[in-house]
Amino acid sequence: MRAARLISLVLLLQSRGAMTAGELARELEVSERTVYRDVEALSAAGVPVYADQGRNGGYRLVGGYRTRLTGLSREEAEALFLSGLPGPAGEMGLGDAVAAAELKVLAALPASLRDAPARAGQRFHLDAPGWFGDAETPPLLRDLARAVWRDETVVLRYRKGREVNRTVDPYGLVLKNGTWYLVGRVGGQPRTYRVDRVTAVEETGAVFERDEAFDLAGHWDEQAAAFVRSMLREEAAVRLSPAGMRLLRFAVEPYAAERAAESAGEPDDRGWRAAVLPVESVEVAASQLMRLGAEVEVLGPPALRERMAEAAARLAALYAV
Repeated sequence: MRAARLISLVLLLQSRGAMTAGELARELEVSERTVYRDVEALSAAGVPVYADQGRNGGYRLVGGYRTRLTGLSREEAEALFLSGLPGPAGEMGLGDAVAAAELKVLAALPASLRDAPARAGQRFHLDAPGWFGDAETPPLLRDLARAVWRDETVVLRYRKGREVNRTVDPYGLVLKNGTWYLVGRVGGQPRTYRVDRVTAVEETGAVFERDEAFDLAGHWDEQAAAFVRSMLREEAAVRLSPAGMRLLRFAVEPYAAERAAESAGEPDDRGWRAAVLPVESVEVAASQLMRLGAEVEVLGPPALRERMAEAAARLAALYAV
């Protein structure tokens, strides 16, 4: 505990230049007396901490002293690379900066820890294109994460209509829109489980041999795309205004919006374009396309066009002057 606090104290001074005992105490959540003792211990260990006296005084490191990250444990090093998720960073235009920062950290790590980013990427993936909900953390998430880190085979008690037992080699965890999923192998075949449906995790003590070629992010993307395609088994013929074409991706699944854009014909004299839109059902398609208001016209199937006409008539009645 104290060793970690001493390292934190040095890193605080290294990053901020100078800090008073009161500021250090607040950051470290200790008393000022503890800060005084920690500074004395660092000085005795050869760390050049200097105290400036006076109103604007404080502690600082002498002569540009900098510590290296050789004190990181494996767990700390691997957790560090979970904080730089490449997808969101790239979308914000920070991909190059994150990559450069990771290279600098890697250069400071000892050789025994330089596989940390690869191990973290193999085991955890974030797929969060939309806003998060207020989902509760599944109670057994930590147990599963521990098994993922250790490459330990576990027996799951899983609720799927009825409860069943599954012996799983847990390869990784994925967070999708606030819901956690476990990706593993059962009998050598890939399987996906919702973590909030796991009711028990039994350790076996057996360690499985991980397929190092397995790409968690790639596997998840393929599975997610296949799932969406399996849902969108029907089609709707639509006409979309220029605004409707732009807004369609906010109303339907990205896969459906892409297929509609690929099928769109040439614009008419008003800029409207006819397209074929993959849909799940008449009911779901109606609720989605109503979000576009007057920027879309449904041409077929007749049941969907009728439902849209009924909804439009009800809206017109509500807003009739």
